Amino acid sequence: MEYKDYYKILGVERSAKADDIRKAYRRLAKKYHPDVSKEPDAEARFKELGEAYEVLKDDGKRATYDQLGSNWKQGEEFRPPPGWNPNFDPNANMNFDFDFGTGRGNGRGADFSDFFSSLFGGGGFGGAGGPRARSSRGQDQQAQIHIDLEDALNGARRTITLRNPNGTERSLTVNIPKGVKAGQKVRLGGQGTPGPGGAGDLLLEIRFNPHRLYRVEERDLYLELPIAPWEAALGASVKVPLPAGGVVEMKIPPNSRSGRKLRLKGKGIPGSPTGNLYLTLQISTPPAHDEHIRDLYRKMEQDMPFNPRAGLGV
Repeated sequence: MEYKDYYKILGVERSAKADDIRKAYRRLAKKYHPDVSKEPDAEARFKELGEAYEVLKDDGKRATYDQLGSNWKQGEEFRPPPGWNPNFDPNANMNFDFDFGTGRGNGRGADFSDFFSSLFGGGGFGGAGGPRARSSRGQDQQAQIHIDLEDALNGARRTITLRNPNGTERSLTVNIPKGVKAGQKVRLGGQGTPGPGGAGDLLLEIRFNPHRLYRVEERDLYLELPIAPWEAALGASVKVPLPAGGVVEMKIPPNSRSGRKLRLKGKGIPGSPTGNLYLTLQISTPPAHDEHIRDLYRKMEQDMPFNPRAGLGV
């Protein structure tokens, strides 16, 4: 099997202090977190970082690992020394203490490598270190969280209250990642049902609150844009509010009809790729609330014969 240089994976010296190891893990885990990273190998790197941190953050496991010495190189073929006995309990509970609140949890359920298992026991199962603990891990729970569109556009930190089966309530802080989509699940590691092998995870399914202006589909946003009849007929330049704030001038082509769609590329929810903002034109007719306007409509009827139902054959 392949030797894992946990110090190299975290980018620290073998003499690094616990605080330096923790800082290195935090920095790299943020970079490679699968829910936010654009790196092609983000998930594999994130798991590798979690495994390295699981060993080096713990004085006992680190001391056991250091018994191998410093002569091994990352990627070399490795076999445990004859009679290797780290005096490690494979059913001991292992919990990462760094939680993004938005991704694959805080380390429970990660698939540790064969190298890890050869040193510390277990069968490559994560979180609790072995098959017995894995099978007795608490169940995952699911719930929905409703967020505002602005939370997805900018990212946010929200506190939610959940009711436990026994009737008690608990509050959790959730990090909403920038660019999250409706239906996407945010995993909170260790916040599910407790069990002998550790608690399960809590999966929060994202739902959007209705917005007064925009309709959300995946990462695309839709806005019904009212325009005046003369703007539709003659063309115009009108101001359009942007979801992330500010306004933009949008050109309305002459002879536009209600229902016509115009696109503002890249003005939707951020992501890979970023969504678009689609404008659906809706011709708004001025109300005939006084005699002067009614006279204008009568003049239009006389001077501009128009049958909007001509296409119906009637």
